[in-house]
Amino acid sequence: GHNSFRTSIQWSRLIPDPTTGKVNQTAVDFYNQVIDDLLEHGIEPFMNLYHFDMPMVLQEKGGWESREVVDLYVDFAKTCFELFGDRVKKWFTHNEPIVPVEGGYLYGWHYPDKVNLKEGIQVLYHEALASAKAIAVYHSMNLSGEIGIILNLTPTYPRDEHNEADVNAAKFVDGFFNRSFLDPAVKGHFPEDMVAWAKANDLLPETTPEDLAIIAENTVDLLGVNYYQPRRAKAKETPVETRPEGLLPEDFYDVYDMPGKKMNPYRGWEIYEKGIYDTLMNLKENYGNIRCYISENGMGVEGEERFVNEQGVIEDDYRIEFVQDHLKWVHQAIQEGSNVQGYHMWTCMDNWSWLNAYKNRYGFIAVDLDDDAKRTIKKSGRWFKEMTANNGF
Repeated sequence: GHNSFRTSIQWSRLIPDPTTGKVNQTAVDFYNQVIDDLLEHGIEPFMNLYHFDMPMVLQEKGGWESREVVDLYVDFAKTCFELFGDRVKKWFTHNEPIVPVEGGYLYGWHYPDKVNLKEGIQVLYHEALASAKAIAVYHSMNLSGEIGIILNLTPTYPRDEHNEADVNAAKFVDGFFNRSFLDPAVKGHFPEDMVAWAKANDLLPETTPEDLAIIAENTVDLLGVNYYQPRRAKAKETPVETRPEGLLPEDFYDVYDMPGKKMNPYRGWEIYEKGIYDTLMNLKENYGNIRCYISENGMGVEGEERFVNEQGVIEDDYRIEFVQDHLKWVHQAIQEGSNVQGYHMWTCMDNWSWLNAYKNRYGFIAVDLDDDAKRTIKKSGRWFKEMTANNGF
């Protein structure tokens, strides 16, 4: 059954004013109860420290653009380790750190809603540095656990693998959206091709030799892999747009809209199950076969009330099929030597999204917002319990 559970500690909930470092005891009590209840039921907590939730008082200081915020984040991480590290043995510094770059500095999804690639790259650098500094603190405390990072790795495929220009476009996309965090986290340095690209386009962040040494010396113990969809790229064919905000990543490639791809029409995302295998094989072949687990994989569907049966259960066979088809490829990766340790579904229960609130439902458990958030296990939830009990399907 359910033997592990990933959640997060919200920075501003634990330390309402991070500039003071004073903890909120009510929050400490809450997180202690969550952790203790999980352990009491034989469920291991996987604890993430940052999930897009920059405290407003720190966003006013520039958020991840600010060196001060990097240091305050490290203080927050240390506080969490001190309070909960005796029981939590799996820690993660960030969830999907590329998203604050994309959402906040490129595409207008998240606060601060800027379009500035150079500032976005500075944010990327500071997030990677903050992660390494938190890892250094954790290891210095001699706690009996592990610490890593959770990355949304989107394997990138060229339109034509025999076309050098398409292959180079896909390599750029992979470099910017995947390797920019994966390489420093696992290898201890930023990818050389992306550093050269940033230098050529006057996009290099402000760095120090001391920072780079910290990143080099504090790589992750394990890796969380979020997989939803691939990216597909082709050589730049459309004119580069001249805009006052300057360059964007899309100035260096075009998105390839592959004919005939399978889609989730509710989310607008391609469903490509083999991508999860390709990601795990890439980690095996190019990243030392680092210990990893699938930290997110799932299917968001709008209007699931359409599928409620007479017993009030959502018959989400589409979700069962989605999970089965991905787990087949995870199993194949294991057979071929991948060091993947486990699989977390996004999500256990329907959850609030940063972008779409409760529009798309992802859970094994339904949440009825019109009935005091009543929980009802979906068909997929009962299937998943049986599948885990049998260790297969």
